[in-house]
Amino acid sequence: MEYIYAALLLHKLGQKVDEDNLKKVVSAAGAKVDEAKIKTLIAALNGVDIAAELANASIAVAVPAATEAKKEEKKEEEKPSESAAGLSALFG
Repeated sequence: MEYIYAALLLHKLGQKVDEDNLKKVVSAAGAKVDEAKIKTLIAALNGVDIAAELANASIAVAVPAATEAKKEEKKEEEKPSESAAGLSALFG
């Protein structure tokens, strides 16, 4: 996970996400550098527009939050009608 964080940090700072920069960031954080993980991450990121992927991730996270807010509104709206139904049953 630290390798992905390092790549995101490099991207945020406008630095090139390559093996040398990843090694520097990971070792500066105090973690042991695993060459295989770095090479795998660089290969996986080849041709990926990180900025576009982050923008898509932000949209994907915002949608469930909006859906959850709508569910809470519906629950609040249902409570008064349930209460009214209960009262009418008592006074028949």
